Amino acid sequence: MATPPRASRPSMGHADCARTVPGRAAEDPDSGRRRGRIGLRARITARQGGGRRGVAPNACIDTLAITTIGPVHHPCGPTRRASETFGRPAVPKRSHPCAIGAARPRDHPVIDTAPTPTTVTAPPPRMGRSAWGRIAICIVLALPAVALAVDEHWRIGGFAPDPLVDLLVFGGAVVAASFLLAWAAEAAQQDISGALAIAILALIAVLPEYAVDLYYAFRSGSDPAYEQFAAANMTGSNRLLLGFGWPLVVIISLLVARRYVRAGSLPASATKVLQLEQSSRLDIGFLALLAVVAFLIPLMGSIPLWFGFVLLAAFVVYLWRASKVSDDDGDDEEMVGTAGNIASMPQRARRWTIVALFVVAAAVILSSAEPFADALVESGSALGIDSYFLVQWLAPLATEAPEFIVAALFALRGMGGAAIGTLIASKVNQWSLLVGSLPIAHVLGGGTTGGLPLDGRQVEEFVLTASQTVLGVAIIIALRFHRWSAIALVALFAVQFVVTDTSGRWVLSIVHLVLAVVVAWVHRRDIVPTLRAPFRRQAV
Repeated sequence: MATPPRASRPSMGHADCARTVPGRAAEDPDSGRRRGRIGLRARITARQGGGRRGVAPNACIDTLAITTIGPVHHPCGPTRRASETFGRPAVPKRSHPCAIGAARPRDHPVIDTAPTPTTVTAPPPRMGRSAWGRIAICIVLALPAVALAVDEHWRIGGFAPDPLVDLLVFGGAVVAASFLLAWAAEAAQQDISGALAIAILALIAVLPEYAVDLYYAFRSGSDPAYEQFAAANMTGSNRLLLGFGWPLVVIISLLVARRYVRAGSLPASATKVLQLEQSSRLDIGFLALLAVVAFLIPLMGSIPLWFGFVLLAAFVVYLWRASKVSDDDGDDEEMVGTAGNIASMPQRARRWTIVALFVVAAAVILSSAEPFADALVESGSALGIDSYFLVQWLAPLATEAPEFIVAALFALRGMGGAAIGTLIASKVNQWSLLVGSLPIAHVLGGGTTGGLPLDGRQVEEFVLTASQTVLGVAIIIALRFHRWSAIALVALFAVQFVVTDTSGRWVLSIVHLVLAVVVAWVHRRDIVPTLRAPFRRQAV
């Protein structure tokens, strides 16, 4: 005969706590014998505004009239032994009417004793006085150049032009404007994104260097004597960036890494090798292809107009591919120095500040590029120094100094990978945008449509520059930059100032290529992934 199901006990509300709870037959956990029914009376005392010592108000208190050894089935709480619940508050659960988040009856009001949080609105960030001071210094340095440029054009004050004075005044203005552009272009990334913005910022950031070089190319269209200077400025800035800029950032990064190694946050190998970011593989892939294509220029003996358009198309593709690449960690790069102060300003003030810096810097550069370029050529004759040497090294040093300083600041902050990545991208811009623009400027200046011609000296300069680029790519193709590689690049860069004859330049170019082959063989597993990076559908 089937046993009829036991009637379930009806659920009891919070008011039922004051009723008598019938005792239940309990199992002795020790002997397992069944004990008799024990009368048990439980009363819940809910006091509002006061209670027993150690008991919070509005808490449910299990006060047992009879102490038993059997379990107590409280209608509003879990099963407990009497000795466990006597005189102590029952711990409410979610199912208990007094539990947190449960609906409470009317006779059980809630007294919220928690303090109300007060929201304090922080004042909007402002740029510090030191940042405004640096901007003011740059503007003060640029004012004499603007005054001289206006006087030379309109002949207001009748100042007699002097090559050395013009070199110092206009050179200082170009350097000051380069700093303003570097700060504004970096801070503008806080508000502008996308491929078009990247292209605009790239053009603005390289304006000081390209303005001087494009002026020489434009002037060469009507004056053949300036043809050599167009190639000189390009090759000098290119080799200065790789032979001095790259090692500078690597050495600073490795020296800074020693502090983290002593603190135990980095392994000991961090003081020997700088690890590049994974996203740099795209830049290295484009740079490798451009370095190989660059050898076509000395073979052709000129930079044809069609070849210039090909390089410009490569630059556009590079920008498009770079806009598809996401950061390794998904975080924005930290801005440092004056650019970081500008980026921390309120949105409206920041945008007006960036626009003002762009306008001022562009006006200074456009008004100073021509007299500065002419002063370089004329100062060489006045000082008895080869004008080709001044154009090749002094002009790039002045225009690229801000970029080197910004990269060094990143390295000092422990962001060596981001710093060297910026200089690698600049190298890509030089071989694509700058070289591709030279024949176009030459034609616009009155030159033939055949492009910018090169003489024997310029041919060897292009070969030396391309071979150095191939060596640089071989060194970083594995996304690691060893300290001995940085020292080797600096040493080879210094040798070219000692070896000035044609045969010595060719020997130095061969040394670059031989070392590149050896290093590339060591990193042969990374060659194919790097060359495929510019063509991969999926972003790196």
